[in-house]
Amino acid sequence: MIRVVALIRPHRLEQVKSALAALGISGLSVTEVRGTGNSEETTHWLAGQAQVVALPMKSKLEVVAPEALVESLVQAILENAHTGEEGDGKIFLEPVEDALRIRTGERGDSAI
Repeated sequence: MIRVVALIRPHRLEQVKSALAALGISGLSVTEVRGTGNSEETTHWLAGQAQVVALPMKSKLEVVAPEALVESLVQAILENAHTGEEGDGKIFLEPVEDALRIRTGERGDSAI
C-alpha cells in the first residue's frame, strides 16, 4: 500500500476528486493548508493596496491505495491539478506498512 499526499490549488480540488472517483477511489482526506514551496512571495492588489501572499492556501489530499492503483492515481492528479503555472503543487508517495479498519477488524488492502 502507498499513501499519496498531494498539495494542490484549491480551485482544482473538485476536478481532482472527480478524476479519483472515476478510478474507483472513494476514500480520501482533504485538509485546507497554507504553505509555500520554491515559489517566491506574490503580491496581489486588493482595494488599491498591494497585499503580499507569503503562505498561499492549498488543498492537501491524502489517499492510501493499493500499489496497483498508484500510477493511475498519480497520473489523474497530475492531469487534473496542472495549470502550468508556478505553485501547481507537489505529490509525495510514502509506503504504508499496514491498515486496519476499526469497525470490522479487516487488515491490509481490504481495510482501505
